[in-house]
Amino acid sequence: MAGGGGGDGDRGSPEAELRRGFKTLAVTRPDPSAAVYEVRLNRPARLNALSPDAFAEIPRAMALLDRAPAARAVVLSAAGPHFCAGIELGSPGSPATAPSGDPAPAAEGLRRAILEMQAALTAIERCRKPVVAAVHGACVGGGVEVVAACDIRCCSKDATFVLREVDMAIVADLGALQRLPRIVGYGNAADLALTGRKITAMEAKEMGLVTRVFNSKQELDAGVAKIAKEISEKSAWAVMGTKAVLLRSRDITVEQGLEHVATWNAAMLRSNDLEEAIKAFLEKRKPVFSKLNALQHHKVPTAGCK
Repeated sequence: MAGGGGGDGDRGSPEAELRRGFKTLAVTRPDPSAAVYEVRLNRPARLNALSPDAFAEIPRAMALLDRAPAARAVVLSAAGPHFCAGIELGSPGSPATAPSGDPAPAAEGLRRAILEMQAALTAIERCRKPVVAAVHGACVGGGVEVVAACDIRCCSKDATFVLREVDMAIVADLGALQRLPRIVGYGNAADLALTGRKITAMEAKEMGLVTRVFNSKQELDAGVAKIAKEISEKSAWAVMGTKAVLLRSRDITVEQGLEHVATWNAAMLRSNDLEEAIKAFLEKRKPVFSKLNALQHHKVPTAGCK
């Protein structure tokens, strides 16, 4: 559960909803002085395999953090010796749940299940706050698709990555085949997806899947926390805008991307944060950027998600 106090006054706020807790995740604010939350996959006994509950709770946590004024950056990590063993066998959409009976309704039911799982991981990408992945141990199948939806990916030197779907006679369908070519290039993505081979942390860094490799999990945790804190101390509007423009520009032409960022800045260059950044630079001091209090008035989904 997320730590921190709170009374009746913040009932229904994102922070209050986070404190209600999750079955498959642990959401905390490790350092009360930093505007950084950690979302930890928390089923170590099952190697953090992605269950139906996990697919319901990941988008809920990300929606709440998107709206939480105290959250300006997010770390996505995992408990236990491994990051994620992929989709739990027997879950809807896994290889163990092939449709039977009348093929039409069975196929449509499976299609809907896959679309819902895709949306769950896309929620990581759509969270306006930057999400930094901290990967250690094995990252398999669906775990790779989780980290591909993050904005920055780091790992410890013991980390390994593998897309094993082709060995299970299925096509990876939660975003790896769409996101990885944009992250590591078509050739590297094809190599990983078609061979199902396992790669080391250093090979992952060489191809651009991760940007930093740390010597141990302890160093990884400290390093990622530092990255997230540095991001959280910048103008939240500039950070969220940069993420939005990066994601939008990924899927359109350069010309369209330039038009998009021009439109964005036409509005956001009037922010108080820009004035403060210039003033702080001239006065040779650290800027004090505006808080995100306005976000807390957005309606937050209730805990009824399954």
